[in-house]
Formats: sequence, C-alpha cells, structure tokens
Amino acid sequence: MAKAIRFSRTGGPEVLEYVDVEVGDPGPGEARVRQHAIGVNYIDNYYRTGLYPVSLPSGLGLEGAGVVEAVGEGVTHIKPGDRVAYAGGPLGGYSEARVMPAHILVHLPDNISFETAAAMMLRGLTVEYLLTRTYQVKQGETILFHAAAGGVGLIACQWARALGANLIGTVGSKEKAELAKAHGAAHVINYNTEEVVQRVLEITNGQKVPVVYDSVGKETFFKSLDCLRPRGLMVSFGNSSGAVPPFSLTELATRGSLYITRPSLMAYTSKREELEAMAGALFQMVSSGKVKIEINQKFPLADAAKAQTALESRKTTGSTILLP
Repeated sequence: MAKAIRFSRTGGPEVLEYVDVEVGDPGPGEARVRQHAIGVNYIDNYYRTGLYPVSLPSGLGLEGAGVVEAVGEGVTHIKPGDRVAYAGGPLGGYSEARVMPAHILVHLPDNISFETAAAMMLRGLTVEYLLTRTYQVKQGETILFHAAAGGVGLIACQWARALGANLIGTVGSKEKAELAKAHGAAHVINYNTEEVVQRVLEITNGQKVPVVYDSVGKETFFKSLDCLRPRGLMVSFGNSSGAVPPFSLTELATRGSLYITRPSLMAYTSKREELEAMAGALFQMVSSGKVKIEINQKFPLADAAKAQTALESRKTTGSTILLP
C-alpha cells in the first residue's frame, strides 16, 4: 500500500482525498517507481475542476522523480535502482509510489536532485518545445511571454537569455517584475499598472513581436493578438484566467494574417527519440547553470489541496513541489 491523492468528483481543492492505494506489480511495458518528489502544475487544477475531463475516481499529477523498484516484461531502457524522472500522463503523480508506463521515464543525471527534477520536468520540457520547436526563437529576436514570474515563465526567461533573445515578460506585481528581471527578462510589463499592448509597441519601436506565448488565456488573448506583427504566431498553451472564448477567424485576418497554435507537451513527446532529445537539452541547460530551477514552495503530499490553493491564488513564484 502507498499513500496517494485521489478525487471522485470535480470541484475545488477540497475534493482531493489523501488515501491508501494498492500499487501492485508492473505489467508489460510498465515500471513501478518509488517517488522522492512530485511536481505541482497549473494543469492539475484543470483536471481537478473538470475543465479537462477525466474518468472518476482519478489520481492527479503529471510529473515526478524517484527510483525504479521493478519493471515489467519488455522494458529494457531502465532497470530497478535507476534514478528517473518524467512528465506526462496518465494521471497519478500525487502518490508515494506508482505503476506507470515505462516509455515516459528518462534517466536522471546524478548531478540533478529529485526535487529539482520534479520541479522542472513538465515546465522545462514545455519551455524546450515552446522556444525551440513550436517557434524557433533566434538570437536578437524580441518575444512576449505572459506570466513571466511563474514556474514556466522563470525557466523561459533564462532559456531565452541563453538563446540571445530579448524576452518581454508580463507580471502582476513589482516583486514579480524584479524576479523576472533577475532571471533574464530583458523587459518587464506590470499588467496592473501598465497597458501591455502600448508598452510592447514602445519596446519594439512599433514593430511588435513575431511570437507571443500565452498561458493566461481569457484575460490576455486578444491583447496578445494585438502585440503580434503581421504573420506572427500566437502560442496559446494555458488557461489560468479561464478558457479563451470562441472567436471568429477573421480576427486573425484583420490583424495581419496571424497564425495560432494550441500545443501540448504530450504531442511533442509522443515519440521516444523526441522525448530523449528534449530531456537531454533540458538537463544540459540545467547542468550548465544557464537555467536554474527555483523551488519556492514545498508541501507534504498530504497537503496537496493547500498547494493547489496557493497556485490558484497566483501568489506562488517559481516551482511548487510535493514531498511524499
């Protein structure tokens, strides 16, 4: 038996239950992992609230790091005793131990701790595909990244700086502005005291930006479109303020033949070779010191509801983890 978080109805953090679960042995293509640290991400709230439908009852969590205890038939790339990390489905990361598909597990370098890995896998892999695959950010380019002081944002600030790009980050307070600047943002816009579109125009001398990365959703979507130069790319990868409302495709035409995409990590890591390449790039960035992972909130696994409440309040910075 192991302790885990489960929920049998959708709703607020109060629906999360701390219960005993039977872990069992891994089947073909599976591995059992004893987790040392677990990542908390905004997408977890989407599953808990029902924005992203799941079959109930359900586990929660898409990210963690630990040690392999056993592997099933056909699993050859990992073995018992290996240090591993992962980001991706199925749900169930909020647990002391779990049986899971082995193909999403990657070897964790000895110089990266379990806590750091749990705090960075989903966010770090997300930044890797956003800045190098969804749109290949080039040296000298100026880009716009919303929620720059969040877990994904702080990694993006550093990664963009490593690429030689100028990242404009939006934040909601003076303290978060300072944090984003300290992590490599070239410019910061406080959306509570400044008009985002106007500031982007000023920073870019009226040229606007070739790409906007928007994980906020409803509150920022149309402003994001207005920050794009003709034929620019809108990357909508989250809904922290709510889902983007339906809109006419002519909105893209009237703003200069804009492009739009709604990417997901799962689509980018579905092939094993791509997952390994992305994880390798992330590990290299972190090992080199070009990207430092900020773990600013830690909660016991039993307090997963408190962790999600803190995340929803937008009072957190950097990464949040659970400790079994």
